[in-house]
Amino acid sequence: MNEKIRIDPPFFFFAYLLMGVIIYYFFPVANFISPPLTYLGIPVILFGITIELWADSLFKKNKTTVKPHGRPSILVTEGPFGLSRHPMYTGFILILFGLTLILGNIFVVLAPIAMFFTLEILFIPFEEQALEEIFKDKYVEYQNRVRKWL
Repeated sequence: MNEKIRIDPPFFFFAYLLMGVIIYYFFPVANFISPPLTYLGIPVILFGITIELWADSLFKKNKTTVKPHGRPSILVTEGPFGLSRHPMYTGFILILFGLTLILGNIFVVLAPIAMFFTLEILFIPFEEQALEEIFKDKYVEYQNRVRKWL
């Protein structure tokens, strides 16, 4: 993993979550949807939380690290990892997108977009490189079989 990056993805998730709420209060006129359509964000958030917690529980069940800079002891490919190579990150982005819908503010969409690019630039390339070095052909086969995102 990238040894220079020691701030874990949840830090960025919470920072962008806070950023979304702050944007909402500073740009209240940028609302693009209103209730009851804003309630569509609730199932999106719940789906994101479910994926996130399910993936996290599989790391714990398999006694491997959840830290992007840690060294995994097993390649988890079951459950949500059968649909996405990065279900925890997908969960983060879904939660932030659900927030965008609930708040109904077009500028809040910057939060999930920022999270996506943070993950794509600072974490995923290094994680995937490390996983390939550790698990070799097994990880390459997994990459060929499972999408990065949903």
